[in-house]
Amino acid sequence: MRIAAVSLVCVMCLVSTGFAEGEEAVTDEAAGFGVDVTIDFYSKYVWRGQNLVDDWVLQPGVSSTFGNFTLGVWGNVDMTNENDEEWNFTEVDYYADYSADLTDGIGYSLGYIYYQFPQASGDTYEFYGGLNFDTFLSPSVTWYYDADEVEGSYVSFAIGHSIELPENIPFGIDLGLNIGWADSDYNAAYWDVDDDGFNDMTLSVGFPMEIGGWSVTPSVNYVSLIDSDISDAASDDDIVYAGISLGTSF
Repeated sequence: MRIAAVSLVCVMCLVSTGFAEGEEAVTDEAAGFGVDVTIDFYSKYVWRGQNLVDDWVLQPGVSSTFGNFTLGVWGNVDMTNENDEEWNFTEVDYYADYSADLTDGIGYSLGYIYYQFPQASGDTYEFYGGLNFDTFLSPSVTWYYDADEVEGSYVSFAIGHSIELPENIPFGIDLGLNIGWADSDYNAAYWDVDDDGFNDMTLSVGFPMEIGGWSVTPSVNYVSLIDSDISDAASDDDIVYAGISLGTSF
């Protein structure tokens, strides 16, 4: 799997180069077609308050958008042997999304995510629906429902704000706050806690900049578990991790 992990990253880089050289072949502004490539590095892999990998990970992704529809694939590769999976894909997610405006200043998203775990059992899938508001702090709410392994719901409440710095400073500041709530079925599956409640809170600060046609965003993130029962069940109550995200579009 190490060869597969390195190969995917190389293929994505080649794909991005190919698109850059032949942009007319893949970009149709009238149809709204585009391709996004992301490559992220984080000191931990934390998902909805769970510290899944307590060491460095590589997370590549590629997506294609046509009008309001987006199809994409995203993966996690362990960069160390923390979980005995060095340079293995431990997760590959496939997703489909439809996003549009509901009315002036309010947008919505509907989608599907398939979670595949190449090194373990437990593949599952979720449906989701969300609302976002084009107003102060850009609030959004997204409901995820696992219809397979878990049969439970997780709801994400988020706000964010971007700060533009003077022109002589080559980066900006992105601030984010996310709070997650889950029902008893979800918590029983992931935390062995038979109760619903607010699970986790994530505070993040990023420093976006542009380098050579790529967006580059170093970030620092703080995660805290809110529910006392979940906090007791977890090995880490508070988690701090850092990373850098790379992205480009065609």
